[in-house]
Amino acid sequence: MKSKVYFTKEINSESLIKIYKALGIELKGNIGIKVSTGEDGAKGYLKKELIKPFVDMLDGTIIECNTAYPGARNTKEEHLDVARKHGFCDMGRGVDIMDGDGEFKIPVHNGKHLKYDIIGKNFSKYDSIVNLAHGKGHAMGGFGANLKNQSIGIASRNGKAYIHSCGITEDPDECWNHTDNQVGFIESMAEAALAVADYLKENNKKIIYITVANNISLDCDCDAHQGDPVIDDIGIFASLDPVANDEAFLDAIWKTHEDGTDSIKERIDTRYGRHITEYAESLGLGTRDYELIEI
Repeated sequence: MKSKVYFTKEINSESLIKIYKALGIELKGNIGIKVSTGEDGAKGYLKKELIKPFVDMLDGTIIECNTAYPGARNTKEEHLDVARKHGFCDMGRGVDIMDGDGEFKIPVHNGKHLKYDIIGKNFSKYDSIVNLAHGKGHAMGGFGANLKNQSIGIASRNGKAYIHSCGITEDPDECWNHTDNQVGFIESMAEAALAVADYLKENNKKIIYITVANNISLDCDCDAHQGDPVIDDIGIFASLDPVANDEAFLDAIWKTHEDGTDSIKERIDTRYGRHITEYAESLGLGTRDYELIEI
């Protein structure tokens, strides 16, 4: 059965709210909105002017976890400073660096690489989740959208290390010595994303998926030296299925015919980026078969 993916070419605050409403899901209780706050120096993170009306409408909290790599966001205090600089503390209920107060493990069912996922302690506080991703390239994963935002993004510092090393170590300093298994890394992200989805389902919590495909650079918002966009803005995708939503974003890139299209396709292909939707589908997280509904 095909999953529904809603799409709009318009990228503004009104269309973000409109595409959320098209999903027909009422999010209740304490709402966490998972957004990348962007490394200090990055350019492409989702800007306050775009997402603030949506976050305020939901009275949501921006939720994040610290980075595994050295930088300006690997401690709670520094991360909050960057989030404040980028305007995220001025919307909804502010920002929660979820692993700043600890972490906990959730099981990975039927994984090849991971026995568990390690996520920020405060994730348990939220009744509903908006996985609000920025669609762009990524130096290690090939691209980043909802699946990456749900795996690396919700994992604690130690959880990120565990994913990056394909289950070898939880040590953020040690994990970079175990990055030679690229396919395993892609599959580990899918396994961690599945663990989060299973945790939410088992606890009767809802999640929706939105990807804003604008400022599409080769590198991620986690890159302090992020380059300029390589292709034009595409639009906003929304679904209840993260696999379908990521697949629709990827397909849209493949349909572009701009000067930078080959460079971002090469980035994704050389990192086996499209394998994440294939593997996530095999795990039962969703389907790559989707119906695109333009609104």
